[in-house]
Amino acid sequence: MMDNKSLSTYHSLLPGGELENVLADFRAELTTELSNIIAYWQKYTPDEAYGGFLGKIDNDNHVITGAPKGSVLNARILWSFSAAYNLKPDDGALQMAHRAYNYISQYFIDAEFGGVYWSVDHRGEKLDTKKQVYASAFTIYALSEYYMASGLEAAKEQAIGLYHLLVNKSYHHDKTGYMEAFTRDWQPLGDLRLSAKDANEKKTMNTHLHVLEAYTNLYRIWPDGTLKTQIETLINNFFDYFIDQKTHHLVLFFDEDWNRKSDTVSHGHDIEATWLLLEAAGVIVNHEKADQIKKICLAVSDATVAGLDTDGGLWYEYEPAEDHLIKEKHWWVQAEAMVGFFNAWQISGDKKYLHIAIKNWTFIKDKILDHQNGEWFWGIRADGSIMPGEDKVGLWKCPYHNSRACIEIIRRISSDGAGM
Repeated sequence: MMDNKSLSTYHSLLPGGELENVLADFRAELTTELSNIIAYWQKYTPDEAYGGFLGKIDNDNHVITGAPKGSVLNARILWSFSAAYNLKPDDGALQMAHRAYNYISQYFIDAEFGGVYWSVDHRGEKLDTKKQVYASAFTIYALSEYYMASGLEAAKEQAIGLYHLLVNKSYHHDKTGYMEAFTRDWQPLGDLRLSAKDANEKKTMNTHLHVLEAYTNLYRIWPDGTLKTQIETLINNFFDYFIDQKTHHLVLFFDEDWNRKSDTVSHGHDIEATWLLLEAAGVIVNHEKADQIKKICLAVSDATVAGLDTDGGLWYEYEPAEDHLIKEKHWWVQAEAMVGFFNAWQISGDKKYLHIAIKNWTFIKDKILDHQNGEWFWGIRADGSIMPGEDKVGLWKCPYHNSRACIEIIRRISSDGAGM
């Protein structure tokens, strides 16, 4: 790991010449990589037999026949193709976005009880019908982006409808925050977990972060006053509960009364939250919140530095009670590190953060990109070997984190040559 003393090494001049040239090279490489990601998903993932997109492809690009299809995967596919089109219009990307939207509308949205199913089988038949708020949030996020690409009013109305449903069914009106999951007909559910590794608690940082992200994107196309209030309340939840003001790490799990239930440090979520919080405040044009967030962004970014390895990669998680570092470097954690530290540089002007972002990209190029079969590996272990048995495409392995990282930094560099 990298300790705080090592930060001084990042004050040196950036390699490769003047700042303008470094940024231009960074943008050019990420533009190429974004094209590669989109091309992979366009070539390998459409399901020509049953419609929509395949549920699972392994690291060697072998299709896993009969794999279930997840709502999160499909929403993230819809977002990625739509966002790529919104960055640079391309008919191929838009056609893939149409394909994803049509499949989600037909197979994932519950016409009877509202919300989205967690999964369907490979034929599109209902499989896991629970209502995970996380999945509805990603669908709102994707539908909003798709509306910007397509102008389809039905997509906008679906996003607004899902928003109202979450406020009505999941929002804790007495104490704020969103409950984690429900049965198909929105009744209490015994097992609330997103995955087997999660704690079975009623309020989670991960879901709240992506509800905030979804609402922020929805506000771009529907600047409603009640939605703005919800975004402001979510930002306050992060200040009041999720961000530990002593350690500047995020607390992952709470009960319904906001009693803390976890000490695990998730480095990827920490750095991801910094820029998503600032984006939310910017979209609703709340300058006071933005100023507060900028300060906490830098504190959280500095805390995240402890999770960096000397090769520029960011470790997965840390358990303080056991002083145990999970020595894996997952693809999505690297993508968020790139954006988060770039964002910290834009806020502070301190080149140490830009250097971290670029060094992380170098690590991604060297260790995470699959130069033979395309896309990004799930991750690598401490010895540098590829993590075995993981997906290239799956319920969780999606084009969203890596395409979004490319899009974010391309936009930030392109806006005025230096970001914000």
